[in-house]
Amino acid sequence: MGGSLRVAVLGAPGVGKTAIIRQFLFGDYPERHRPTDGPRLYRPAVLLDGAVYDLSIRDGDVAGPGSSPRSLEEWPDPKDWSLQDTDAFVLVYDICSPDSFDYVKALRQRIAENRPAGAPEAPILVVGNKRDRQRLRFGPRRALATLVRRGWRCGYLECSAKYNWHVLRLFRELLHCALVRTRPAHPALRLQGALHPARCSLM
Repeated sequence: MGGSLRVAVLGAPGVGKTAIIRQFLFGDYPERHRPTDGPRLYRPAVLLDGAVYDLSIRDGDVAGPGSSPRSLEEWPDPKDWSLQDTDAFVLVYDICSPDSFDYVKALRQRIAENRPAGAPEAPILVVGNKRDRQRLRFGPRRALATLVRRGWRCGYLECSAKYNWHVLRLFRELLHCALVRTRPAHPALRLQGALHPARCSLM
């Protein structure tokens, strides 16, 4: 057994959080957007480089059932999120929506500010979804990736949940980011730079 990993997938409403998770777990894509009715928890097992990891993936806005916060001011006290023991975060934005990027920026800051004293830093992977709408994007990929990687010191990746492009790669990168924290001396595992060519699959 490789261990367990608790993951939170967060972002503004409508950016594709649930679509990304469903493509990863079930290989399907909902053509019509339906707001997530409260947080959901998925518990898949993943095989990575011959080791099995039990994932706990939290999907949905954490402001409570039936609510969908459109700004961080609508969220409850971060101490009530039940996310302080989360091992890794996926912060999703829509590459066509600058407001959703600002949402992720503020969310990342709030996560950092409310990490318990003495707790290890949780890896954060910023994901630009809807790459299939590339022509409508609000900013160049290279500039955004540089800002996130160098300025925020987070991982960065773009994907298309609709066409299942880079979705598996996203979770593979996230798992490696978490392993960096627990095994920092491993030379092949890096939060920044090229992705490690690992084998990753659902069980």
